[in-house]
Amino acid sequence: MYRTFTCGELRIADVNKEVVLAGWVQRVRKMGGMSFVDLRDRYGITQLAFDESVNKEVFDIANKLGREYVIQAKGVVKERYSKNAQLPTGDIEIEVKELIVLNAAQTPPFTIEDETDGGDDLRMKYRYLDLRRPMVRKNLELRHKMAFEVRRYLDEQGFLEVETPVLVNSTPEGARDFVVPSRMNPGQFYALPQSPQTLKQLLMVSGFDRYFQIVKCFRDEDLRADRQPGFTQIDCEMSFVEQEDILNMFEGMSRHLFKTIKGIDLPKLPRMTWADAMKFYGSDKPDTRFGMEFVELKTSEIDNASKEIVPSLFPEGFSVFDSAKYIGAICCEGQAVYTRKQIDELTEFVKRPQIGAKGLVYARVQEDGSVKSSVDKFYNAETLLALKEKMNAKAGDLILILSGDDAMKTRKQLCELRLEMGKRMGFRDPQKYSCLWVIDFPMYEWSDEEQRLMAMHHPFTSPKPEDIALLDTDPAAVRANAYDMVINGVEVGGGSIRIHDAALQQKIFEILGFTPEQAQIKFGFLMNAFKYGAPPHGGLAYGLDRFVSLFAGLDSIRDCIAFPKNNQGRDVMLGAPGPIDQIQFDELQIKVDLKEEKK
Repeated sequence: MYRTFTCGELRIADVNKEVVLAGWVQRVRKMGGMSFVDLRDRYGITQLAFDESVNKEVFDIANKLGREYVIQAKGVVKERYSKNAQLPTGDIEIEVKELIVLNAAQTPPFTIEDETDGGDDLRMKYRYLDLRRPMVRKNLELRHKMAFEVRRYLDEQGFLEVETPVLVNSTPEGARDFVVPSRMNPGQFYALPQSPQTLKQLLMVSGFDRYFQIVKCFRDEDLRADRQPGFTQIDCEMSFVEQEDILNMFEGMSRHLFKTIKGIDLPKLPRMTWADAMKFYGSDKPDTRFGMEFVELKTSEIDNASKEIVPSLFPEGFSVFDSAKYIGAICCEGQAVYTRKQIDELTEFVKRPQIGAKGLVYARVQEDGSVKSSVDKFYNAETLLALKEKMNAKAGDLILILSGDDAMKTRKQLCELRLEMGKRMGFRDPQKYSCLWVIDFPMYEWSDEEQRLMAMHHPFTSPKPEDIALLDTDPAAVRANAYDMVINGVEVGGGSIRIHDAALQQKIFEILGFTPEQAQIKFGFLMNAFKYGAPPHGGLAYGLDRFVSLFAGLDSIRDCIAFPKNNQGRDVMLGAPGPIDQIQFDELQIKVDLKEEKK
């Protein structure tokens, strides 16, 4: 036997037992006639003790061990003289009688410890070593537990796990597809699924009633901390349901995960309309761990978020505010102590290209209740006191104001400022959770690039029944029967009630610019299936990677994925993507014509 116990298993009650352990050398400490080795496996660390006066041969072998050597140690459990309260096994050690080197190891390129000296690129290149670090391993153990509990909950609710194909057809209305050429069908291509959307709808047509799948999905899009080219969804669908049924079912699943994994009793989740989320937070995934909601000081036109025109609080005189179509502000409690340097830092923050604001106006509420602002010369004390009242500000508070020509764009800029202030004020604690449902999304959004309406979710989302009549007169005002679950400002799941009527689905395709012939080519299989009796159905998909990263307190989903890609979509360990041999191109009847980069 390679081992009789793991390296995290033995305790003081096991003293005097003869044991066999196996694992990796974490470190070696030489102390004269004694040497100590920390032996590590997935389960923990156990100290091995070697005494030169007892067994010099074994002692000499131990002194030649290097980091990450794979060894087997046979010996007796003894109580440690110097205990280590930081280790579960810290009360004991193994007095080694026999030591076998199973595999020597080169010195690793970085230390295999939580506080490693390896940079991101280096750790990704040697990911198999990075995975030995306890903190990374714990993330994958957490992922396993969450997936297990998801399956347990859904099984108890009568869901069936059904696999869907990985090679599918390419469909529009989403991100770019990853495509796979077909050797047996020259000139034709599969696509890797962005989600099993149409397939799970077909399962509902097939009468499966309740489906789920923990499934890999693929999208060729620009990467960031919460995106990977291949990501994992908890994909779910139900028949004969309305929105309320879906929300209750999957709020129950979230409550189950919080209780079993984190020991947290999750209260009933509040619900917020998309319009309110945008109006008060500038985001369809608001971080509600803290307040600091927006106050509208001017709206020149009615949009999907602001349902009324708000006259400007400020009289004419400051051209920036005079010409703005939207002015919004946040009140930062107790932050009037901000120095001019800190204000300048915030101004540079909102002027970053990725945020795009032109500037920042501030106002401090003084201890005597008066207001001191960066626009004092344009407005009298009466106007600034009206601002204080509108913001419900008090002595010691700091008011931050943004304005712009585009209300939605300015709200999103103000959202970034709010999140930055929330971080600076200590409100964004990763171990504090605030969850909610965002509902009543717009059915469509305008694309400047395409110069047409695009589906905000996907073309199979059902409109609100009471808004169907607007499809003929004002499709931009139609609300979708769609919903997202948001935790700490992260969209962890989203879905909708689906269209199950072929005529309504055809109308949606028309609004999106598809001719009947185009719709038939791309989605004919689904529309034809609806003709054979499609039940009302709906569902949602959770991002497993995002859910795990939230529970683990991570800023990025990368460290809860075993073998992730970097920000350029590359796997530096495997060297993927990479070139293929010409013979493979010939078999596929594909010719590659790379365009030279413009200098």
